[in-house]
Amino acid sequence: MSFLAPLFLFGALAVAMPVVFHLIRRTSKEKMTFSSLMFLQPTPPRVTRRNRLENIFLLFLRCLVLCFLALGFARPFFQKPMVPDPPTGGQKIILLVDTSASMRRQNLWSLAVAKATDVLKKTSPADQVAVFTFDRQTRSLVSFDQWASMNAGERVALSAQRLAESKPGWATTHLGNALIAAAEAFAGADQQGQNIGARRIVLVTDLQEGSRLDGLQGYDWPRGIEVDVETVKAARPTNAGLQWVADADDSAKTDAAGGPRVRVVNAAGSRREQFQIRWEGVSGAMPLDVYVPPGQSRIVAAPDLATNVTAERLALTGDDDDFDNTIYLVQPKPEQVNILFLGDDPEKDPAGLLYYLKRAFQQTRRRIVQVNVRPADAPLAGTNLAGARLLIAVDIGNDNRFKAAQKFLADGGTLLMVLTNAAAVPSLGRLAGVDNLSATEAPATGYAMFGRIDFEHPLFAPFADPRYSDFTKIHFWKHRRLDTDKLSGARVLARFDNGDAALIEVPKDQGRLLIFTAGWQPGDSQLALSSKFVPLLYSILEQAGGIQAQVPQYRVGDEVNLASLNPAQPLTIRKPDGAEVKLSAGETAFSQTDLPGLYLVAALQPAARFAVNLDAAESRTAPLPVEELMRLGVPLKAPPIELTKQAEQKRRLHNVELENQQKVWRWLIVAALAVLLAETWLAGRLTRRALVPGPG
Repeated sequence: MSFLAPLFLFGALAVAMPVVFHLIRRTSKEKMTFSSLMFLQPTPPRVTRRNRLENIFLLFLRCLVLCFLALGFARPFFQKPMVPDPPTGGQKIILLVDTSASMRRQNLWSLAVAKATDVLKKTSPADQVAVFTFDRQTRSLVSFDQWASMNAGERVALSAQRLAESKPGWATTHLGNALIAAAEAFAGADQQGQNIGARRIVLVTDLQEGSRLDGLQGYDWPRGIEVDVETVKAARPTNAGLQWVADADDSAKTDAAGGPRVRVVNAAGSRREQFQIRWEGVSGAMPLDVYVPPGQSRIVAAPDLATNVTAERLALTGDDDDFDNTIYLVQPKPEQVNILFLGDDPEKDPAGLLYYLKRAFQQTRRRIVQVNVRPADAPLAGTNLAGARLLIAVDIGNDNRFKAAQKFLADGGTLLMVLTNAAAVPSLGRLAGVDNLSATEAPATGYAMFGRIDFEHPLFAPFADPRYSDFTKIHFWKHRRLDTDKLSGARVLARFDNGDAALIEVPKDQGRLLIFTAGWQPGDSQLALSSKFVPLLYSILEQAGGIQAQVPQYRVGDEVNLASLNPAQPLTIRKPDGAEVKLSAGETAFSQTDLPGLYLVAALQPAARFAVNLDAAESRTAPLPVEELMRLGVPLKAPPIELTKQAEQKRRLHNVELENQQKVWRWLIVAALAVLLAETWLAGRLTRRALVPGPG
């Protein structure tokens, strides 16, 4: 027999209180000493019949009432075994194993394989299992269909063998995408009619804080999925990483002396603080000592090199794990960008267009923009247009310039026509294919401003942010009023506050014709003196294809765009391990950047190179708290303590249900009432007998 409230059983001890108090001999508390008795020894009083128990059966009945009441309040019930949960016929399990670069540390991969194999061994024949690996991408080693097609006795061995044949790569850890891909794999299996049992994801990973959790914040997890995290830990916790300090275009940043700067990151659990940085492959190069406390980082300049000595590989020493201790550097060559200006403006005249155009395109470490000028009396040959990315013209009245501009547009070029006066409009209309196109000078009433700008167009997209979208401080003293309805396919990108078109885009053949109805020189406007002038010109140059994304520094897994190399022939890329990858003619995307190191485009003369480095996030090897996954909504498996609480709660609910069904306490209360009636009858009878006088 069991009890729901066993503490009420202590109430049965109350039956002993009257008996105990009755048997205890009470002596007088007050004592008075007489001088005549001081020489006598005390004698205890003799027990008389008055101190003995009488009517023992009556006392027993009264004690029995108290016992029945105590048992009733304790709510007894007869225990029965719990009914087990109905069998589900098995469960679906996805084994998700981390193969990112951080798993290359020490013996983490062997521990991960051992844990994954142990999970496979614990599966039942009725379970359905799929095995996935993940780093930057999620890959399937064994699908649910492949598991079902295997022999039941060979499933575990074959799956464990495929997992053991895999190795950690060099890519970063996209844990959030991997968990979402696993959850969606369950959904795909359910659509195929395989919806049986519970669904569980077993994640085997080092769970380092550099793991990317993108997408988990707003992901709506399907019901019935449970995630079990099996973590592996390195025996030696020290890990420091080396990274380039890069600017916005991902090129290595240099200090004032011209040397590259690097960041040394030390993990929070590290036990070392002293490290060294040295150039590899350079004889006589002195190392640089770096002090980095655990959990912090330091930015330092790379060790100095001798004059005319170049190096491309920098290494960090003094660390337990060397998977992230080497970085590679390829300094890009400045890109040459040619702009052709057709006009007679003097280069040093502040009242002309060319003066501000020359100063807007400054030479940088990454790009050299050359503005070539062709005056009106100089002939314009095809060689002048061959290397030009953008053509800026004030007037194209003569036949030589007209034919050259027409061919430039037909070849896909961009022509920016700046109307400094209305005399150039007829030749503009001829180029746009419009007869009798005319323009007039806008009335000179104060000044005009930009009133409406198409920020959805790529040319003005960089200014779409509210912090940069204010053009009202730019005043235009003069502009030309152009009839845009005659221009076929014209799109007005900007208008003045009086409704006149300011900047117009007209598609022409394979190219584009941009028409600016006002000049940027001070005689027409304040545009050249505003902060919007330089970014606007660079945006026009970028839309014209004059600015190519030349990024020599990439991360493992990034796609490399080789369009800036103008590959008219098949390209051959040699990877750091010596393997060669061939791209067909015209193919410019190279995605097999799966190794850190230097890649060589061997088909070009001279050969081009680019560097691929490990993602900096992989150096953050400190453990990520599991609570972070719970905060993002991941349905983690309850810990053992929580499972114990759930089992205890389930047992209590089972006991309450049994007690409600049996209701033994009612019978105990009935028994207590019956005994109480018997005790009342017996007590009354004994009382009457005592009142009856004896004979004589």
